[in-house]
Amino acid sequence: MNGTLSTVPAELAGKLVMPDDRRYRLLRSTYTTVGHPAAVVLPESAGDVAAALRLARETGLGVAVRSGGHGLSGSGTNDGGLVIDLSALHRVDVLDRGSRLVRVEAGARWAQVAQALAPHRLAISSGDHGNVGVGGIATGGGVGWLVRQYGLTVDHIRAVEVVLPDGSAVRADADAEPDLLWVMRGAGAGAGIAVAFEIEAMELRDVGYAQLIAAVDPAGETLRRWEAVMARAPRELSTAVMLSSQGAATAAFITAVVASDSPSAIRDAIEPLLGIGDVMAQQAHVVSYTELVPPLHLHTNIGQMPSSTTNGLLTDMTPDAARALVAASAAPDPVLVQLRSLGGAAHDPAPSAMAFTHRHQNTLVIASAFPPDDRAMLAAAWAPLAPHTDGAYVNFESNPDKTTFIRAYPGPTGARVTDLWKRYDPDGVLRSPAAGLTAGPIDRTGHEPHGTRRRLPPSHVTPYWR
Repeated sequence: MNGTLSTVPAELAGKLVMPDDRRYRLLRSTYTTVGHPAAVVLPESAGDVAAALRLARETGLGVAVRSGGHGLSGSGTNDGGLVIDLSALHRVDVLDRGSRLVRVEAGARWAQVAQALAPHRLAISSGDHGNVGVGGIATGGGVGWLVRQYGLTVDHIRAVEVVLPDGSAVRADADAEPDLLWVMRGAGAGAGIAVAFEIEAMELRDVGYAQLIAAVDPAGETLRRWEAVMARAPRELSTAVMLSSQGAATAAFITAVVASDSPSAIRDAIEPLLGIGDVMAQQAHVVSYTELVPPLHLHTNIGQMPSSTTNGLLTDMTPDAARALVAASAAPDPVLVQLRSLGGAAHDPAPSAMAFTHRHQNTLVIASAFPPDDRAMLAAAWAPLAPHTDGAYVNFESNPDKTTFIRAYPGPTGARVTDLWKRYDPDGVLRSPAAGLTAGPIDRTGHEPHGTRRRLPPSHVTPYWR
């Protein structure tokens, strides 16, 4: 075949969605980008994924890979190519309760994973939204609500089932294909298509959940005090901060999650946050972990949230960095600025242990802008912030390019990633030659950094530490 889909491989019968199929409208796009692919494949096995790759080679169609999540850069779809949508691969199985080892297929979303693990009192730190797809976060990093207690998702991946671009199915673990395991944990998007992961979960059922609103001064001292609190905080405490400005006033909307169901432990962890400034509102609950990534988050992605997003990691919240963060959120054309606390267990692995190498930074900064002038607004707002950053996280980047690669995979890490991508994907099937990055799998994250309001757990509970 020469660029046509007139003949479908027997393995893909009924699994190839063409533009005239009524399902096509709901499958062609990511959360941020409307695509017009020639077809969408819905594989149900590793063999189907291999057949889809073979079809792409035979037809000369470009490949985009999607695990079902939101996808920031839109590269989980394309125009005129073949989209491999892994959403039918969504099984979650507890392999060994004693060692907390679970097998999660790449097309599952984290709301499904949380629901499946809850009866076993297990959890995986896995993004901040139930619609996040497993495949992207588990090949790129994984900064979730439990990051300081659990670490990143990639830190607990013990094996990956991968279909390489040549169609071969490989299991990568510490004994078999250790190089492939290394690259799949942080830079897997350019090496192969992950179809399932074996992940060590943590013991967890209920967590402490609190929301605070604090006034932020123009100099950003509130943010510096927040960072100082987090530097001393127990590992059980992870926080996310969203900055919002109205006129001259800036506020920090803080979500705090404590990986414990002990009221005293929750109180002790959260109470220091009350001292970062003028805390205008507060509420706290003990909730099940599933309430943080609930099934109500699950939705179809039809390009409904166009946006541009970039990010950087901060080692220290210097006065200049804090001032720049406030200025970006309070500018005449403001961008949405969010901060995620790192540290704790996220610092435990050696920087060389896997392709995700950023193990000393303490804060992830995410900035997003929206049409019609989102790219220009984001570039203008990010320019003063960029000099203060120390690396980047590939899953929060809308427009990945060579600079993104260098920031995400600095120095020897980048050299090794490049070598392994060339080894496992010598023809660049999963890479964009112009960008030096990937043509689809980076976008399998499903992260939601763009600040759309999410339904939160019930808010009628009075804070129990006051």
